[in-house]
Amino acid sequence: MSANPARIASAVFTYGFVGLMAFLSVFPFIWMALGATNSSIDIIKGRLVPGEVLATNIANFFTLVNVPLVFWNSAKVTIFATVLTLAVSSLAGYGFEIFRSRRREGLYRAMLLTLMIPFAALMIPLFIMMGKMGLINTHIAVVLPTIGSAFIVFYFRQSTKAFPSELRDAAKVDGLKEWQIFLYIYVPVMRSTYAAAFIIVFMTAWNNYLWPLIVLQSNETKTITLVISSLASAYYPDYGVVMVGTFLATLPTLTVFFFMQRQFVQGMLGSVK
Repeated sequence: MSANPARIASAVFTYGFVGLMAFLSVFPFIWMALGATNSSIDIIKGRLVPGEVLATNIANFFTLVNVPLVFWNSAKVTIFATVLTLAVSSLAGYGFEIFRSRRREGLYRAMLLTLMIPFAALMIPLFIMMGKMGLINTHIAVVLPTIGSAFIVFYFRQSTKAFPSELRDAAKVDGLKEWQIFLYIYVPVMRSTYAAAFIIVFMTAWNNYLWPLIVLQSNETKTITLVISSLASAYYPDYGVVMVGTFLATLPTLTVFFFMQRQFVQGMLGSVK
């Protein structure tokens, strides 16, 4: 039986399109890895083959940057932002879906409207608030505005719709209080949702740049993204060193994603186990 030409053409187009999109997605990472092995001149010329100055670039990066300190600053900010965001947002999403109230939907819509406000419009009021609380140049000022994420609350509420109500009813019959149902039943059942939200919040917090740039003013408090940006904006930037720093800064997010990619897919599909 001869193959259908239309199906072959469709398959070729589909796989070709997916392959092209995959290449465009991965190419910046490949270019970054190759750039870390080349000198600034080679990078500017667009050289896309491995070079011979990787060790020199790494040595220069460790000479220019206090690597343990900036990675510790980034890790501290990211872990606190991720844990607090997941705790607050999951509680809010659970409450919006489970508890009935006349004002519930109005409040929920008002919260979603905050997604339409650009962060640029919030920077000055936030900076004034942090200044009055004496938190400028502290990591608390970086973490606090990220905790109340309307998108993550929305994500948890939508996922909570798949949470079996029979489990909650059975737990109430057994005498469990609402906080016990949330902690001992909801959290384990919704672990895929938590995993997906963890990856989203972790990557956002680790790569956060604009707000830390405004509130972190001393070298002792700066995160890895700010330090790499300062290297790239120097009068004579060494792009090989910048590529090394960017490559190292990418490793934590890649590691988290590859370790949790199965749970991430399950969470994004809304599956509950």
